[in-house]
Amino acid sequence: MTTENSDGGYLRRSLDLLWGSGERPSRGPKPGLTLDRIVDAGVRIADAEGIDALSMRRVAAELGVGAMSLYRYVPGKAELLELMIDRAYRMMPGPDAPRDAGWRTVLRYVARGNWRMYLAHPWLLQTNLARPVLGPGGMAGFDYALSGLTGLDITDQERMGFIVALDGYVAGCARTHVYAAQAARRTGISDEEFWTAHVPVLEKAMLSGAYPHVAALAEDTFAVPGEKLFLFGLERLLDGLEAFIGAGPARDSGPDGGDAARG
Repeated sequence: MTTENSDGGYLRRSLDLLWGSGERPSRGPKPGLTLDRIVDAGVRIADAEGIDALSMRRVAAELGVGAMSLYRYVPGKAELLELMIDRAYRMMPGPDAPRDAGWRTVLRYVARGNWRMYLAHPWLLQTNLARPVLGPGGMAGFDYALSGLTGLDITDQERMGFIVALDGYVAGCARTHVYAAQAARRTGISDEEFWTAHVPVLEKAMLSGAYPHVAALAEDTFAVPGEKLFLFGLERLLDGLEAFIGAGPARDSGPDGGDAARG
C-alpha cells in the first residue's frame, strides 16, 4: 500500500500535521477528540486487523464518533497513515538507547529496535516507505543512527549506505518472520505441519540425486528460530561494515560502485 497521494496538497497537509503547524478545530462545541486519539485509534486497528481494515469510518467507530468529526482534525486516510507511521517510528530511539557508544553498538541497537517495531506494527511492512513523509519520530531515529557513525573515516554517502543496508536487512527478515506467523494464523496450519507435509515429496527428490548439496544438509539445519537467524545475520552484516571501515583509503567500493577509484 502506497502512502502517497496524487492530490497536490497532500504532502503539505501531511507535513503540517506531523510538525504541529496544521490547523485545529476552532468553531463549534468543545471537541471531545484530539489528533493523538485519532492516530492512536488508527494504530490499534492496523495492529489488530491489518492495514486493509483502516478507514476513516472504521476509526470513527473505534472512537464512538461520527466519521465527519474526524475530518476536523485530519483531511483523510492518506494523511492519517503518515501520522501513524511516524507514531510507530517513535519507538526509536528508546530510553535505553546507548549514547556516546561505538558505531557497532549503536547500529546493533537500531537494528534490534526496528525489528521490534516491525513485529509490534506489522502493517508497516505492507506500506510503501520508499518516500516517507518525514516527521519528528522518523527524524529522531535517523538522527540517532547517524550519531553512531560520527567520527568515522567515511563519507556522508557511505553513512547513508550503512543505514540503508541495515534497514533493508531488518525489514526483509521481519517481513519473512511476520508473514510466516500470519500464514499460520490465516490457514490454521503451523510451520511444523506445513513442512511435514513436504516430507514424502522431498524424500523422493533427495533420493533422486538431483539435489546433492541440499541432501547433504544436517537434519537440524532449519531448526533455528527466526529471531536467532536475524541476529546471526545482523552480526555478519556488521562484520562486513567493520571490514569496510578498517580498509580505510584502500577501499574502492563506496555507494557509487567504486568505478572511478578502480580506474
